[in-house]
Amino acid sequence: MEPFIVSALKYRPQTFKDVVGQSAITNTLKNAIDQNHLAQALLFTGPRGVGKTTCARILAKMINSKGTDHENEDFAFNIFELDAASNNSVDDIRSLTEQVRIPPQVGNYKVYIIDEVHMLSPSAFNAFLKTLEEPPKHCIFILATTEKHKIIPTILSRCQIFDFKRITVTDAKDYLKVIAQEQGITAENDALHIIAQKADGAMRDALSIFDRIVSFSGKNLTRKAVTENLNVLDYDTFFEATNLILANKIPDLLLHFNHILSKGFDGHHFITGLASHFRDLLVCKTPQTIELLEVGDDTKITYKTQSETTSQAFLIQAIEIANDCDLKYKTSKNQRLLVELCLMQLASITFDGEKKKPSGFIIPASYFRSKNISDVKVTRPVETSETPSEEPSKEIPSVTQKVEEPKAPYPKKELAVPVIKSAQRPTSGLSLSSIRKKKEHQIKLMEVKVDEEDLPNDPFNFETLIKFWNIFVTKLEADGKYNLAAILQIDTPKLINENTIRLEFPNTTNKIEVERQQFELLQYLRKAVNNFSITLDIIVNETLEKQYAYTPEDKYQKLVEKNKHVELLRKTFDLDL
Repeated sequence: MEPFIVSALKYRPQTFKDVVGQSAITNTLKNAIDQNHLAQALLFTGPRGVGKTTCARILAKMINSKGTDHENEDFAFNIFELDAASNNSVDDIRSLTEQVRIPPQVGNYKVYIIDEVHMLSPSAFNAFLKTLEEPPKHCIFILATTEKHKIIPTILSRCQIFDFKRITVTDAKDYLKVIAQEQGITAENDALHIIAQKADGAMRDALSIFDRIVSFSGKNLTRKAVTENLNVLDYDTFFEATNLILANKIPDLLLHFNHILSKGFDGHHFITGLASHFRDLLVCKTPQTIELLEVGDDTKITYKTQSETTSQAFLIQAIEIANDCDLKYKTSKNQRLLVELCLMQLASITFDGEKKKPSGFIIPASYFRSKNISDVKVTRPVETSETPSEEPSKEIPSVTQKVEEPKAPYPKKELAVPVIKSAQRPTSGLSLSSIRKKKEHQIKLMEVKVDEEDLPNDPFNFETLIKFWNIFVTKLEADGKYNLAAILQIDTPKLINENTIRLEFPNTTNKIEVERQQFELLQYLRKAVNNFSITLDIIVNETLEKQYAYTPEDKYQKLVEKNKHVELLRKTFDLDL
């Protein structure tokens, strides 16, 4: 069996034009060689696997090959590589400075490549300063490191610094496509794209992953094989989750998440991927930002299609919810519940809930049935002087109104159309003033202006009023409105005339509370006694306040009034108040 050479070594660039994603640096180095403008101390810095050591070797070869006929000569005797991770002492640097004095036997320059230079000890750095500042004319030093911040400033000031950037996903994918063609491997575009994304800007990592996937799937690289081998969530997983969110299918969404967990994926991985998926959908919505989408061409079409079914407001809110879950994940004690709650919130963004039925008029439907009134489609007239002048004109919908059909030979008589007052502008429930306006808005919605002669005004007596009054109070207590029920029991209603009911309260607070909710009371009483002319006269009588017991003596007198045996009990046992 022939020895296998990994792609990272087999396809290592031999010239500057083969270096991927570092065109700015390679062009600068080539021009410096051509113009004889190359510094004697260079520092290559950047992430792992982006070509620092490779460019140093190519540069060392090109320096000596200029002006010679030996194109294939590598000048290995003139290139010295030192690993600073294992040769970081002062003695190693002293040995290096002694070798620097000897001129090259072949070529023009001796090139010293010191890799991982940040591993040198402070003493070794100080021993290297003088040689680095004033090297012999035949020596060039190339330092390479991934952690520039660990190098002392005196070394940095003596070097010409080249910052290598992370290789883009597109550049890495294109280079992998070339390698796949050379090896006769059929690779899907999305599969190579996922490998390039997983490499995170390092070409060496991309080639290592490529070799692993080829060993797994052979000559046919598919997206499914890549996602299965790399243990990453496929695009289809997030597309399906988004479709369930848009359809408000919370049970199916939770089952989908459970299926993901059963495959061994982490919930944190899923929620961060879902947030990134929403971000990709957002950048698809405008042509200016679509270039920020780093996916394959086939997947880009799918992203574009799904982005058309979502709104920008939904995506921004979804990203915010998913990002909040991401921040709370590590500190949560029940991480699965946290993600499930996040998914339920996402599925509820576009869910309006059950539409409430419109509140009806206080005129009961039984009244129209009893009068043999039919349905007629009429158009509600525009409000006149009662409508605020600053309110913009709106299209007024038609309403269905009951019209009585009197017996012949009397002419037809039409019932006045109800005019419903509406609030000037919508209010929110975020302040006390807005809550008060909302209450007033609800009250005005119940106001109906009709002719009094068209509504029943049956007479009723005080006993009937008290009967239905007590029934209403009992109904309030059953509905949990104990505060209003207690206020209505403070004073017994008085029938001033045939249609006016007077209520007296000891303070203004009780009066305001009853006035806010008086229409519910009026609606009930009007239906109960079949009299739609009933009104409330609510007044404040501060003398009633004195009737309340606050001191122990007052409380005792209240108890004696209710039960005279309390006084006998106190005297028998000689009790004090």
